[in-house]
Amino acid sequence: QVQLVESGGGLVQPGGSLRLSCAASGSIARINAMGWYRQAPGKERECVATISDAGSPDADSTYYADSVKGRFTISRDNAKNTVYLQMNSLKPEDTAVYYCNVKWRATMGGDFRSWGQGTQVTVSS
Repeated sequence: QVQLVESGGGLVQPGGSLRLSCAASGSIARINAMGWYRQAPGKERECVATISDAGSPDADSTYYADSVKGRFTISRDNAKNTVYLQMNSLKPEDTAVYYCNVKWRATMGGDFRSWGQGTQVTVSS
């Protein structure tokens, strides 16, 4: 089992910044790729940003949705099993519930994918 605890959401004015965090804990042998997704009301969940396995040939390579390129930055702290999403120049269309997603290997074997509980981000004046 793994627990993902998200924090950092809230209400911010357009042009403002927020930093989301997602800490993983549990029977984890290895954290592989990590990412952030979001879901706005009436819309499907979409991938916002991902960061690859630190031990892979393309270690820490990142992907961003076109809508957030240049404004959001994903990073990870492997020692803390934590992924971050720094969000700058926020727009009202960034309003959504943000979910972290972690691909991990269990200490007892097996590869899994888990979701955080979600944190609300609201961009409004």
